[in-house]
Amino acid sequence: MNARVEPMPVLRPMRSDDVERVMAVEGGAYAFPWTDGIFRDCIRVGYDCWVLELEGTVVGHAVLSMAAGEAHLLNLTVDAGRQGQGLGRFLLRQIVERARARAVEVLFLEARPSNLAALHLYRSEGFAQVGTRPQYYPGEQGREDAWVFSLRL
Repeated sequence: MNARVEPMPVLRPMRSDDVERVMAVEGGAYAFPWTDGIFRDCIRVGYDCWVLELEGTVVGHAVLSMAAGEAHLLNLTVDAGRQGQGLGRFLLRQIVERARARAVEVLFLEARPSNLAALHLYRSEGFAQVGTRPQYYPGEQGREDAWVFSLRL
């Protein structure tokens, strides 16, 4: 019997020259994606911006803002064709570990109530819903609330 060796994902800092591929991942995953300007601004101001590579191809990304013992996960996205393979969980765990290493005490994020896969991931990783931001996200039929989650580190 031959054991199949799965390629290991690699997390590395996002660079400006990654933004085009990041935008492809973002646009394929969301009806209302971030713009390339938002990603470039996040890199420029020094947010923790990461890309997840699999066999040399960017398959996900995350943006984390940290200050004063708190962190806010602003974006976590995995290529739509690669979702359901554990890459989102891997990426989230890597981001949580980086926040811990920087002495972050609590990590916040928002998620759409309609994004059932994200809600399952965050809850299964110990995040608890702590609030709601009404009409936060653009939607097909007006705006959609955001559920706010936190994780004590």
